[in-house]
Amino acid sequence: MEDQGIVHLYLQRSQQAILETKNKYGAYCRVIARNIISNFSDVEECENDTYLAAWNAIPPNLPRNFPVFLGRITRNIALDKYGYNTAKKRNREFEVILTELEECLASPDTVETEYEEGEVANLINQFLYGIDEQARNIFIGRYWYSYSIDELSMRFNMSSSKVKSILFRTRNKLRVHLDKEGVNL
Repeated sequence: MEDQGIVHLYLQRSQQAILETKNKYGAYCRVIARNIISNFSDVEECENDTYLAAWNAIPPNLPRNFPVFLGRITRNIALDKYGYNTAKKRNREFEVILTELEECLASPDTVETEYEEGEVANLINQFLYGIDEQARNIFIGRYWYSYSIDELSMRFNMSSSKVKSILFRTRNKLRVHLDKEGVNL
């Protein structure tokens, strides 16, 4: 079923919408959640919570890009679950991913308005659209989908050291871009 048809089912409040979403995007949602949290039951819970959140969000929201909409919901739910699960312990792999980005982004402890956060997001998007496609895809794969270095090297058919090098250079370019735009790091 096409995405518009699935969204239309949500608008009609048909429970078939959830089944169609699961059939088409269940694996996609599970991959996003699994890259952030490793417990199988937590991944399943995130997937089911994604369907509930989509049900509650449509309407009033009408997603323009349904898979991105679902991916964002899943990622946010998985990050919340990760925070809950690691309140007293640490998931080393995901901590490494977050640490890599620390130097590029402002501290989350500072008080920022939603407007400023939106501006930073726009600057990051502007930066990503301005770099070559391979570097962009590797960067997004690492920092949005939380793929490991080994997974990225297999996906892009390159060595782990090449992936690390591309990520390092891209983070440095991002830092320079944000600094040039006046974002305090």
